[in-house]
Amino acid sequence: MVFGIYARQLREYRRRASKRYSIRQIASRVGMEPAYLSKIERGDMPPPSEQAIRRLAAELGEDADLLLGLAGKVATDVCEIITRRPILFAELIRCLSDVSDDQLMAFVIKVRNNEY
Repeated sequence: MVFGIYARQLREYRRRASKRYSIRQIASRVGMEPAYLSKIERGDMPPPSEQAIRRLAAELGEDADLLLGLAGKVATDVCEIITRRPILFAELIRCLSDVSDDQLMAFVIKVRNNEY
């Protein structure tokens, strides 16, 4: 439900600036029926597939991982990484659950730059 509400708010915000963000036009560009997208936005239907969420994110200029998270989904590539070492990644995620966003971002940057 959170996914649909957020997607609708984002689309309507974009629609105020451009008519190309009508529900019909967005649905057409992401490959779904407008009625289906409307039901998703209202929370009458569960979120669509990962691929559809990724297309919707691209159309709305939003981060796909954010929309996937709001949909209660995890990106396939992330699942594959976790699945290779489930115990280690589960422990890492649990240990980082209470870390502030700033601290977590600093950690991510260090890991990305091989400074750990």
